[in-house]
Amino acid sequence: MPLMDGLRVVRSGIHGYGVVATRPFRAGELVMYGDGVLYREADDFDDTYALILPGYEPGPDGDEGPPMFWDLACQSRWINHSCDPNSVVDSRWFPAEKTVLAWWSALRDIAPGEEITYDYCFAAQVAEPCNCGAASCRGLIVDEDEIAAVAPRLRKYLREPWDGGRSAAASRR
Repeated sequence: MPLMDGLRVVRSGIHGYGVVATRPFRAGELVMYGDGVLYREADDFDDTYALILPGYEPGPDGDEGPPMFWDLACQSRWINHSCDPNSVVDSRWFPAEKTVLAWWSALRDIAPGEEITYDYCFAAQVAEPCNCGAASCRGLIVDEDEIAAVAPRLRKYLREPWDGGRSAAASRR
Protein backbone atom coordinates (compact mmCIF):
# COMPACT_ATOMS: atom_id res chain seq x y z
CA MET A 1 0.00 0.00 0.00
CA PRO A 2 1.56 3.33 -0.98
CA LEU A 3 2.14 6.03 1.59
CA MET A 4 -1.03 8.00 2.05
CA ASP A 5 -1.01 11.58 0.81
CA GLY A 6 -0.09 14.02 3.56
CA LEU A 7 2.14 11.67 5.60
CA ARG A 8 5.83 10.88 5.80
CA VAL A 9 7.85 8.29 7.76
CA VAL A 10 10.70 9.93 9.72
CA ARG A 11 12.98 9.27 12.70
CA SER A 12 10.84 9.88 15.76
CA GLY A 13 11.49 11.69 19.03
CA ILE A 14 9.16 9.18 20.69
CA HIS A 15 10.62 5.89 19.47
CA GLY A 16 12.47 4.68 16.37
CA TYR A 17 10.50 5.77 13.34
CA GLY A 18 7.23 7.67 13.27
CA VAL A 19 4.68 9.07 10.85
CA VAL A 20 4.32 12.85 10.60
CA ALA A 21 1.69 14.94 8.88
CA THR A 22 2.87 16.94 5.87
CA ARG A 23 -0.48 18.70 5.61
CA PRO A 24 -3.17 19.66 8.13
CA PHE A 25 -5.77 17.08 9.19
CA ARG A 26 -9.04 18.23 10.74
CA ALA A 27 -10.65 16.49 13.73
CA GLY A 28 -12.64 13.50 12.48
CA GLU A 29 -10.80 13.30 9.16
CA LEU A 30 -9.39 10.02 7.86
CA VAL A 31 -5.63 10.03 8.37
CA MET A 32 -4.75 6.68 6.77
CA TYR A 33 -5.70 3.08 6.17
CA GLY A 34 -3.55 0.27 7.53
CA ASP A 35 -2.79 -2.67 5.27
CA GLY A 36 -1.76 -5.93 6.85
CA VAL A 37 -1.90 -9.69 7.14
CA LEU A 38 -4.55 -11.38 9.27
CA TYR A 39 -3.44 -13.96 11.84
CA ARG A 40 -5.44 -15.99 14.31
CA GLU A 41 -4.39 -16.58 17.91
CA ALA A 42 -3.16 -20.11 17.14
CA ASP A 43 -0.91 -18.96 14.26
CA ASP A 44 2.85 -18.58 14.68
CA PHE A 45 3.78 -14.97 13.88
CA ASP A 46 5.59 -11.91 15.23
CA ASP A 47 2.99 -9.56 16.73
CA THR A 48 5.35 -6.57 17.16
CA TYR A 49 3.39 -4.44 14.68
CA ALA A 50 0.00 -6.14 14.97
CA LEU A 51 -3.28 -4.58 15.98
CA ILE A 52 -5.16 -6.83 18.40
CA LEU A 53 -8.73 -7.08 17.14
CA PRO A 54 -11.91 -8.46 18.65
CA GLY A 55 -12.75 -12.07 17.93
CA TYR A 56 -14.79 -11.24 14.86
CA GLU A 57 -15.20 -14.90 13.92
CA PRO A 58 -17.61 -16.67 16.28
CA GLY A 59 -16.17 -19.31 18.58
CA PRO A 60 -17.54 -22.88 18.83
CA ASP A 61 -20.20 -21.71 21.31
CA GLY A 62 -21.40 -18.97 18.93
CA ASP A 63 -20.02 -16.17 21.12
CA GLU A 64 -17.16 -13.88 20.16
CA GLY A 65 -14.14 -15.94 19.19
CA PRO A 66 -10.52 -15.46 20.21
CA PRO A 67 -8.77 -12.24 19.26
CA MET A 68 -7.37 -11.76 15.80
CA PHE A 69 -4.18 -9.96 14.86
CA TRP A 70 -3.82 -7.54 11.94
CA ASP A 71 -0.06 -7.49 11.33
CA LEU A 72 0.57 -4.05 9.86
CA ALA A 73 2.54 -4.22 6.62
CA CYS A 74 2.55 -0.59 5.54
CA GLN A 75 3.49 2.88 6.84
CA SER A 76 0.91 2.53 9.62
CA ARG A 77 3.28 0.18 11.44
CA TRP A 78 5.39 3.25 12.30
CA ILE A 79 2.63 5.13 14.15
CA ASN A 80 3.86 5.52 17.71
CA HIS A 81 1.98 5.40 20.99
CA SER A 82 1.01 8.45 23.01
CA CYS A 83 -0.91 8.72 26.26
CA ASP A 84 -2.40 11.89 24.71
CA PRO A 85 -2.96 10.68 21.12
CA ASN A 86 -4.05 12.76 18.15
CA SER A 87 -5.66 9.84 16.32
CA VAL A 88 -7.66 6.71 17.00
CA VAL A 89 -7.61 3.40 15.15
CA ASP A 90 -10.77 1.53 14.24
CA SER A 91 -11.45 -1.64 12.28
CA ARG A 92 -14.18 -3.43 10.41
CA TRP A 93 -14.51 -7.15 9.69
CA PHE A 94 -15.63 -8.36 6.27
CA PRO A 95 -16.91 -11.91 6.89
CA ALA A 96 -17.37 -12.94 3.25
CA GLU A 97 -13.77 -12.00 2.43
CA LYS A 98 -12.47 -13.00 5.88
CA THR A 99 -10.42 -9.84 6.09
CA VAL A 100 -10.15 -6.60 8.02
CA LEU A 101 -10.06 -2.93 7.15
CA ALA A 102 -8.20 -0.76 9.68
CA TRP A 103 -8.04 3.03 9.62
CA TRP A 104 -6.87 5.97 11.72
CA SER A 105 -8.96 9.11 12.20
CA ALA A 106 -7.86 12.42 13.71
CA LEU A 107 -9.13 12.99 17.27
CA ARG A 108 -8.31 16.67 17.02
CA ASP A 109 -6.79 18.99 14.43
CA ILE A 110 -3.27 17.85 13.46
CA ALA A 111 -0.77 20.40 12.14
CA PRO A 112 1.90 19.75 9.48
CA GLY A 113 5.06 18.38 11.14
CA GLU A 114 3.13 16.83 14.04
CA GLU A 115 3.72 13.13 14.65
CA ILE A 116 0.64 10.93 14.27
CA THR A 117 0.04 8.90 17.45
CA TYR A 118 -2.59 6.67 19.01
CA ASP A 119 -3.01 5.01 22.40
CA TYR A 120 -1.83 1.40 22.11
CA CYS A 121 -3.83 0.44 25.24
CA PHE A 122 -1.64 -2.59 25.99
CA ALA A 123 -2.93 -5.25 28.35
CA ALA A 124 -1.18 -5.18 31.75
CA GLN A 125 0.76 -8.41 31.05
CA VAL A 126 2.54 -6.79 28.05
CA ALA A 127 2.87 -3.22 29.42
CA GLU A 128 6.17 -1.48 28.82
CA PRO A 129 7.75 1.86 29.77
CA CYS A 130 6.40 4.84 27.82
CA ASN A 131 8.47 7.59 26.21
CA CYS A 132 5.64 9.59 24.64
CA GLY A 133 6.50 12.81 26.48
CA ALA A 134 2.86 13.87 26.90
CA ALA A 135 2.00 15.93 29.99
CA SER A 136 -0.59 13.24 30.78
CA CYS A 137 1.83 10.33 30.24
CA ARG A 138 0.96 7.29 32.36
CA GLY A 139 4.63 6.19 32.40
CA LEU A 140 3.67 2.84 30.91
CA ILE A 141 2.07 1.85 27.64
CA VAL A 142 -0.98 0.21 29.20
CA ASP A 143 -4.74 0.49 29.03
CA GLU A 144 -5.97 2.75 31.84
CA ASP A 145 -8.46 0.04 32.83
CA GLU A 146 -5.59 -2.44 33.36
CA ILE A 147 -3.28 -0.32 35.54
CA ALA A 148 -4.25 -2.18 38.73
CA ALA A 149 -3.01 -5.42 37.13
CA VAL A 150 0.44 -4.08 36.15
CA ALA A 151 3.31 -6.27 37.40
CA PRO A 152 5.04 -4.94 40.55
CA ARG A 153 8.39 -4.64 38.69
CA LEU A 154 6.79 -2.11 36.29
CA ARG A 155 4.84 -0.04 38.83
CA LYS A 156 7.86 2.23 39.39
CA TYR A 157 7.30 3.68 35.90
CA LEU A 158 3.72 4.80 36.63
CA ARG A 159 3.19 8.54 36.96
CA GLU A 160 0.50 10.51 38.81
CA PRO A 161 -2.40 9.99 39.11
CA TRP A 162 -1.90 6.32 38.14
CA ASP A 163 0.88 5.55 40.61
CA GLY A 164 -1.32 5.55 43.73
CA GLY A 165 0.26 8.76 45.03
CA ARG A 166 3.81 7.40 45.09
CA SER A 167 5.33 10.31 43.08
CA ALA A 168 3.47 12.95 45.12
CA ALA A 169 4.74 11.39 48.37
CA ALA A 170 8.31 11.30 46.97
CA SER A 171 8.17 14.99 46.00
CA ARG A 172 7.16 15.96 49.58
CA ARG A 173 10.24 14.30 51.04
